[in-house]
Amino acid sequence: MLWPWEYAPQAALLLGIVMALSGLTAFEAQSKKASRLLIQVCVVILGLRLDLTQMLHELRHGGLLAIATVFSTLAAGLLLGRALRTQREVSLLVSSGTAICGGSAIAAVGAAIQATSSTMAVATGAIFVLNAVGLFVLPAIGHAIGLTDDQFGTWAGIALHDIASVGGAGRAWQAAHDVSSAAVGDTTIQTAMIVKLTRVVWITPIAIFAQRFYSPPAEPGQVRKKPPFPWFIIAFIAASALVTVLPQIKTHVQPLMVAKDSGFQLALFLIGAGLSRKALASVGWRALVQAIVLWLFIASTSLVAVRALI
Repeated sequence: MLWPWEYAPQAALLLGIVMALSGLTAFEAQSKKASRLLIQVCVVILGLRLDLTQMLHELRHGGLLAIATVFSTLAAGLLLGRALRTQREVSLLVSSGTAICGGSAIAAVGAAIQATSSTMAVATGAIFVLNAVGLFVLPAIGHAIGLTDDQFGTWAGIALHDIASVGGAGRAWQAAHDVSSAAVGDTTIQTAMIVKLTRVVWITPIAIFAQRFYSPPAEPGQVRKKPPFPWFIIAFIAASALVTVLPQIKTHVQPLMVAKDSGFQLALFLIGAGLSRKALASVGWRALVQAIVLWLFIASTSLVAVRALI
């Protein structure tokens, strides 16, 4: 049986969305920055829960599948954008956000191609709406069709856009199994996070590609900004290496794990609070249709692959 506090990830996101759409939140830009930083810190803390041997095991299960879906989703998204006649920049940003990791990818690729703030708002709004839907829907589908912990973790890491929602889905999966056992949630979250991180590392190469082929010609004397590198991945690997060398650390990190779970929930609230009516209103039908069809494509194809291969 599920008690109300076991819905904490979904409740945090929903509360943020309700407050934002009711006009009860402010500091939208600061909320987005804070949520992104909080997510990255929580991901690094997660690295203290598994050693490099466990990480390599999870990578063998879902890493190659995740990488394959990055490129297939990007290709499908760009082709779909041309078919729908979605504005070129919006199409690239929606495709990048779906293929890699939602808002973080949109921010990196958008900066690389000097996208306008309105264009980035359109892409982020479309991705965000679907990401919120996925957080609620994927765990329910996974239980209905009887996915294992590894299968659901791999699927969530591929089909959910944002790292925070991946963590939230893992918590929801744990709650629906047995709240007295952290092992279920830990296994699912670890799998999902590692799969998601194998996608996140493609932010920089994709941003460089976009800058080369999609950005407008540079003005004389203009210096292009380099796409940001996801340094938190290095910190995550360093934390995992630390517990590999000093395994006794695992017995002392439980307070940090509790803080990590609370951090993910706060990040989900901040993401919800960062949604604005303006951003939703700016999501044109072409961009929204592209985002929906592309998300259904990656969610369905990756589910079939996960059921067949894992």
